[in-house]
Amino acid sequence: MTTQTLHAIPVTLNDGTETTLGALAGQAVLVVNVASKCGFTKQYDALEALYQKYRDRGLAVLGMPCNQFGGQEPGTAEEIADFCRKNFGVSFPLAAKTDVNGADAHPLYAALTNNGAEPITWNFEKFLLDRDGVVLARFAPAVTPDAPELIGAVEAALA
Repeated sequence: MTTQTLHAIPVTLNDGTETTLGALAGQAVLVVNVASKCGFTKQYDALEALYQKYRDRGLAVLGMPCNQFGGQEPGTAEEIADFCRKNFGVSFPLAAKTDVNGADAHPLYAALTNNGAEPITWNFEKFLLDRDGVVLARFAPAVTPDAPELIGAVEAALA
């Protein structure tokens, strides 16, 4: 998939706003499938800290709530947003709840996983895109947003 096509992928935000990934063109983007009732949910703190530290240098974080893994994101859009804001101070954008694997996978995830060749393994899997929308790295759920390898990749993407 070309960068231009990747940027054309529609994304519905948690508040119902329709946009595309192209709205983040020119920024490095960390795309993360998130969930509120997961053992990795505490990563929201580090995701927000990462966003706050690097957003002025051109990092965007996009949280993609997903309920496909153990039913760990059961809430409504409003409940998810409230939970993230109240418990973790999340200020980065959240998309509408979506699937990341299977026939109903969001087109962004179909593209990120090469149309299903490498399915998402669990909540909080991360993809780092460069400023042109090219995938630079993929990080497993256990790799925290403050892990040296992830920080190094972000810094390189912003250089």
